[in-house]
Amino acid sequence: MKIAILPGDGIGTEIIAQAVRVLGVLDLHFETEQALVGGAAYEAHGHPLPEATLSLAKAADAVLFGAVGDWKFDKLERSLRPEQAILGLRKHLGLFANFRPAICYEQLTHASSLKPELVAGLDILIIRELTGDIYFGQPRGRRVSPDGAFAGAEEAFDTMRYSRPEIERIAHVAFQAARKRSKRLTSVDKANVLETFQFWKDIVTEVHAGYPDVELDHMYVDNAAMQLVKAPKKFDVVVTGNMFGDILSDEAAMLTGSIGMLPSASLDAAGKGLYEPSHGSAPDIAGKNLANPLATILSLAMMLRFSLQQPEAAARVEAAVQYVLASGLRTADIWSEGTTRVGTIEMGDAVVKALAGGSTAVGTKTTIIKS
Repeated sequence: MKIAILPGDGIGTEIIAQAVRVLGVLDLHFETEQALVGGAAYEAHGHPLPEATLSLAKAADAVLFGAVGDWKFDKLERSLRPEQAILGLRKHLGLFANFRPAICYEQLTHASSLKPELVAGLDILIIRELTGDIYFGQPRGRRVSPDGAFAGAEEAFDTMRYSRPEIERIAHVAFQAARKRSKRLTSVDKANVLETFQFWKDIVTEVHAGYPDVELDHMYVDNAAMQLVKAPKKFDVVVTGNMFGDILSDEAAMLTGSIGMLPSASLDAAGKGLYEPSHGSAPDIAGKNLANPLATILSLAMMLRFSLQQPEAAARVEAAVQYVLASGLRTADIWSEGTTRVGTIEMGDAVVKALAGGSTAVGTKTTIIKS
């Protein structure tokens, strides 16, 4: 099986390097190929998602992605900015279902901004629709306002829209995921204001008829944002649209202690996926050995489980991460008094050591053919 490795910009290259090291100590066999994406690709090829990179991603069985973006590219026209690479990959690969688990590990309850009793044992799965909504809706742009109180003034506009098939397919994914957990699903919308999300609510309710064993409740997005910090453990599986999912999953990340702990998987209808940490490229700390690689390593575990059919290897990686946290090692974003602060490389070293011959499992090296 083939893995496309796209490190990207900023800390993307550093965190991906640690995930690749982890892959290298598992007793598995994969072919890997690396390519430029984001700002690095723009500087080399004049586009954030060159055709060669897109072709590699399409041909691979899974994509391991770092992060894209840098302030120096902010003045480029929007179609050439690094962030367009990840949007393009989602669109061209049909990656419509984004899984973002927010788990507060026992060792990190004091790293959360909330009281330990609110987050201890937290395990939420946010499922975000990824290829529709206001991020992709047309028309969009700038114009001179044709009417209204400010007719003749310059304005900008985006279009929020969802079709029935888009909502139905993400609803099925969410109900199926809920069946494998506690059989509880919360659908987040803004049906009291937006016609798009009244439509969303109606269709999710229709799909629910096929899953009578799953308990469904609906919640407005503003209330959901409040409840996430008031009583986060009341949630189990959450399904929502693209923009709301983007915001709520980042909020949920802070419940876990740091967004540096939040992995993600973006899947197509056949289970092929792109796996990336939920955080960004953090150019301010790039090259300083400060970034937390654990979200990327946990994204690798999700890749092993969902796209590469290696659940035992995935469990080993997850166990290694927990073992390292239990040993007291922390990067700066999750450090607290009484623990040992380490850098990106040292955290990667610890996970590799735990896998290669430590307390979690013993394995031989993966054979990786680099083309």
